[in-house]
Amino acid sequence: MNVLQTVRAVAWSFVGIRKGAGLQEDMGKLNPVHIIIAALCGVALFVAGLVLLVNWVVR
Repeated sequence: MNVLQTVRAVAWSFVGIRKGAGLQEDMGKLNPVHIIIAALCGVALFVAGLVLLVNWVVR
């Protein structure tokens, strides 16, 4: 699978809505290392976005 499909699978996991069939399909095709890297990047972007939002609101 390509990078876009990995990022899409991780994004669906963040949201928490995913069909069971899609999950099973991804489990067979995705590389666990790629999932971990995409998840860490997603978490970093989420935290950075929250920090920027808080700084904007506090000003």
